[in-house]
This record gives sequence, structure tokens and C-alpha cells, in this order.
Amino acid sequence: MLYEHLNEDLLRAFAKEFANTVNFPNVVCLHGDLGAGKSTFSRAVIQTLLDDVDHIVPSPTFTLVQEYECTKGTIYHFDLYRLQNAQDLIELNIEEALQAGLCLIEWPNRLGTFMPDRRIDIHLKKESDSLRSIKQVQTTAFRLST
Repeated sequence: MLYEHLNEDLLRAFAKEFANTVNFPNVVCLHGDLGAGKSTFSRAVIQTLLDDVDHIVPSPTFTLVQEYECTKGTIYHFDLYRLQNAQDLIELNIEEALQAGLCLIEWPNRLGTFMPDRRIDIHLKKESDSLRSIKQVQTTAFRLST
């Protein structure tokens, strides 16, 4: 599915709808260049699952991962942009997180051999300063509720 010409409000609405349908455990790989909307998407998913639109969701750019507890389980928000090496992934307990809860992973290309075969890929693209597009790719583990 391809969604084009989304302003920030529509991007957040898409993320909210996604959050309401995604099952746990699951791995969601968020692809896109800087400024494509990966953090905005993640923030909206997390706030929806926490049922708190005002919850402050910082980017895990420097911590690499932030964890949140919601009624469905644990949410792991990874930002691997500053990842130095595979050893850092081991120290982050990535293997456990990939099996345990909902993993939202920005810059998933840095996962290397840790990239799971079963995942949901979402590609975000910056169309202009105010518009984004989203391509959602279904994989064998596309576990959305019906």
C-alpha cells in the first residue's frame, strides 16, 4: 500500500491507525532518510499504545533504545543511526527485544545479521518540507489484528 501527500497530521493519523491494529510481539522496520518522518511515526504509535497523546517520547538517537510499557506489552523504540558496531546490539539485548514486544526500529539497515526475516517494513519518504509518503510492505510476519 502506498500513501502519498501526507502532512504531519495525516502521518500521525496513519500511525495511530497502525498502532490500533498491530499485534504484539512484532518487529516494525522504519526505513527513510533523515527527516522522512520515522520519529514522528514512532512517537504517534507509542503515544497511541500508551493512550496518552501528551506523553513525551524522546528520540532514542543517543541512548539507541527507549522502552515503554503498555497494556499489550513492552514497546522498544530503537534508533540505530549512531550504532557503532554489532557488539552494541548485543549489549542492547536486541535478540530478546525482537522476540518479546513491539520493536519500532529506525535505521534497520544497521541491524546486519540481526535483521529478522519476519517483520513489517514501512518506507517513509520526504516529498517536500511538509509532505511525506508511506509505503507499507507486507511480509510473512505481518501481524495486524482483523
